[in-house]
Amino acid sequence: MARYTESVCRLCRRQGEKLFLKGDRCYSGKCAFDRRPFVPGEHGRARKKVSEYGLQLHEKQKARRIYGVLESQFRRYFERAEREKGITGENLLRYLERRLDNVVFRLGLATSRNQARQLIRHGHVAVNGRRVDIPSYLVSSGDEIAMHGASRERPFVKEITAGLAHRTPPPWLELDAENLRGRVVTLPKREDIDVPIAEHLIVELYSK
Repeated sequence: MARYTESVCRLCRRQGEKLFLKGDRCYSGKCAFDRRPFVPGEHGRARKKVSEYGLQLHEKQKARRIYGVLESQFRRYFERAEREKGITGENLLRYLERRLDNVVFRLGLATSRNQARQLIRHGHVAVNGRRVDIPSYLVSSGDEIAMHGASRERPFVKEITAGLAHRTPPPWLELDAENLRGRVVTLPKREDIDVPIAEHLIVELYSK
């Protein structure tokens, strides 16, 4: 399966803002964006005028990078969101939030979405008691997400989830920190999604 394999810190610099793609490192002095808050490359410090199209593309790229989704996947999510009733932009964000890798991250079972994808691909996560190794799996209301079987006793899992008891998941999720599991109480609403994305710009971009 295709995936981004370059430095994720370059994505934050390219975006011009922190996307918090590396978990705890983003809050430390090692953060590359704090040290070099400009676009990578020879002309990275130059100021450029951004067009309307540029703003729309910037917002779409931000959403893709935050959730770790490839262009073809993102377009499919948009097409599904467009076919559904309701506001297309909000439907799109709900699809992205329902991804299993995002839910594992939101529950605190991983420190970043990238780490959550690795845990899922290596079979450490179960949905309703069955192992799921597809990061893009869409959860539904009532689903239970947990660390699978013996994975709970792995040292690296214990290290990741050490501060889980102090973690507060979003309102649409419920966390049982002691048993390393959570439940989807309901599907997310727009006010429950705290990502800094202006989804209407994405809709405008794809509507051209």
